[in-house]
Amino acid sequence: MNRHWRTLMGTLRRLAGTPLATLVTVSVIGIALSLPAGLYLLLSNLGQAGDTLETQPQISLFLKLDAGKEVQRQIEQQLKGNAAIKTFRFVARDHALKELTASNGLGDLTAGLPNNPLPDAYIITALENDAAQLDKLRSEISKWPGVESAELDSAWVKRLNAMLDLGRQLTFMLAVLLAFGLIAGMGNIIRLQILTRQEEIEVSKLIGATDRFIRLPFLYHGAFQGLLGGLAAWAIIAISTQILNVSVIRLGSLYGSAFRLEGLATGDAVVLLGFSAVLGWAGAYIAVSHFLRHFHLPRH
Repeated sequence: MNRHWRTLMGTLRRLAGTPLATLVTVSVIGIALSLPAGLYLLLSNLGQAGDTLETQPQISLFLKLDAGKEVQRQIEQQLKGNAAIKTFRFVARDHALKELTASNGLGDLTAGLPNNPLPDAYIITALENDAAQLDKLRSEISKWPGVESAELDSAWVKRLNAMLDLGRQLTFMLAVLLAFGLIAGMGNIIRLQILTRQEEIEVSKLIGATDRFIRLPFLYHGAFQGLLGGLAAWAIIAISTQILNVSVIRLGSLYGSAFRLEGLATGDAVVLLGFSAVLGWAGAYIAVSHFLRHFHLPRH
């Protein structure tokens, strides 16, 4: 335990002793990590925004032309008792015809019709925006007595879900590529540290130091630099979110929405810091292990 504590304190002193190099390394790691983390956060906010949009997908439930008041009452009772339905409103056939005439300029055409061809209808808003659940609900209510058909406007939901899925895949691919890049970069940094301390390593080997003993300070060094890089990434994301929220809130107010970008949740921030520390540790481990495999004591 004392050895780990001494190694930890020595690592912190070395980092503090080279502030410029540490700052540059931490900044590079922070910027690299903030790209996939920021994209992940953006997709999360877009998903939440999609759930709060007023233009939610709606199901148009058309009644049969001969459906009477009793049928309407039964359908309304079923709509009220369905847990998957958020809201619904009734659109009378006469009102629908007036709206159609006014919006499309078809007054002359509709005036010549002997009867109103439009049915009574209900406009239904579902509780969830999931495309599969919406289609299941549409199929269920279309089989009710007195219902002619049920039409679902879910194209935009499918497009949004498809774009979010694509964004998640791109985020994952970007995170993997940057992880390999950061491991390689951290390995090079640790390799330079090894070269500056090569004589110290040779002396340690001569007096019987094990590979584990030699590797330990470099692992601490890599993990701490990775952790500091994760903190830098978190700070970059937090500051960027606050700056963008000024414009996002202003834009949302124009549409009557109180939407704002949310920062990284506590769990996500912990994952980011842990991931960055592991990347730094992995880069250091690979670099030191490679050096020790090819290390030979000088002959005198």
